[in-house]
Amino acid sequence: MLVDKSVRDFLGELASRAPVPGGGSVAALSAGLASALTEMVANLTVGRKGFEEVEEEMKQITQEASEYREKFLKDIDKDADAFNKVMDAFKLPKNTPEEIDKRKQVIQEEFKNAALVPLEVAKGAIKLMKFTSKVVEKGNKNTISDGAVAAMMARTAVLGALYNVKINLQSIKDEDFVNQISQQVHELDTKAIEEEKKILSNVGF
Repeated sequence: MLVDKSVRDFLGELASRAPVPGGGSVAALSAGLASALTEMVANLTVGRKGFEEVEEEMKQITQEASEYREKFLKDIDKDADAFNKVMDAFKLPKNTPEEIDKRKQVIQEEFKNAALVPLEVAKGAIKLMKFTSKVVEKGNKNTISDGAVAAMMARTAVLGALYNVKINLQSIKDEDFVNQISQQVHELDTKAIEEEKKILSNVGF
């Protein structure tokens, strides 16, 4: 599994000629890093003098961010697996009309799945940003730069994941599916940029 590799090994594999891991896995990793930084800021707020009023809220955020961190870790491999299934579909036999039809059907199904996996990463990263916003606004001011980086990583996760959605949509022939997902992509793209601006406006430097 990709998530079990060392940072050095993961980056080495990412830099290689192998098609996976790729941008989708990196988007999920970015979301995981944003989760961890959000969790860090909340943890460094709990128990600190002057932050008693937000302590329970910060404890809740640590739990939520931890759950997102675990989810995004799974998505690193989930994205790579989705791409591999697309490649496997292209290897299906095409010796008879039945095999050709079946192959086309499976290819389309796997392209849809390969679009939906990063779409879920983008949706998750958007949801995470509301917790990042809270730790930047209310958390330990000595860690506000870490909160800012969390916001930027979450934004990058959303936009990066959405590019992976878009490239898969180009190969999908189901127009209703493409139109529906494209609308979601547009909304998430816009929201991620707006949320980042709002969070960073509270950083103050």
